[in-house]
Amino acid sequence: MSFVRQHLQETSDIAARLNADDCEKCVRELVALRSRGGRLFILGAGGSAANASHAVNDFRKIAGLECYAPTDNVAELTARINDDGWAGVFADWLRGSRLNAKDALLVFSVGGGDKNVSPNLVAALALAKEIGARVLGIVGRDGGYTAKVANACVIVPTVNPAAVTPHTEAFQAVIWHLFVSHPDLKLNPTKWESVSAPANRQAPDLPDRRV
Repeated sequence: MSFVRQHLQETSDIAARLNADDCEKCVRELVALRSRGGRLFILGAGGSAANASHAVNDFRKIAGLECYAPTDNVAELTARINDDGWAGVFADWLRGSRLNAKDALLVFSVGGGDKNVSPNLVAALALAKEIGARVLGIVGRDGGYTAKVANACVIVPTVNPAAVTPHTEAFQAVIWHLFVSHPDLKLNPTKWESVSAPANRQAPDLPDRRV
């Protein structure tokens, strides 16, 4: 089997093995968060940080949730890392944002966080639990610290240990798009689905510019 076919087959296998009940539980948490007027903070590093930025857009625009990612402000993020270190950067940012019991964290992570690899996530999650904020996750491997403390968590199944990172980061996008598309959470239409485009529409007449 070629690498391409193998990767696509693994993707199909992961989709089939995702826990639908865990996805529904996350959606219920997000609906409750919006109902109580809480904010959603999405945490991620590396590719997961890029996913967090995209997801913030979708949760705000499509689902009507007040949503932020600390990695979107590179000036503040790097200032905190430079002055105070990497381990506390998310927790300190959340304190500055007045994280409270009405709010929730959503963690995007390949490993789910542990004190040796992602101490920043561990510290942020510990702060959330101390304050009473809800915790959600979309994570890979065994879910790490996120899965241990989360109120709702989707673990991306491992079908190939050599491809955990690309599969997990790809399925973060699949799963959060599932969330914002869920009829219980979606408030606003997405553009292309809302544009009327009859199949028989013809191109407009253009002026004849021949001379």
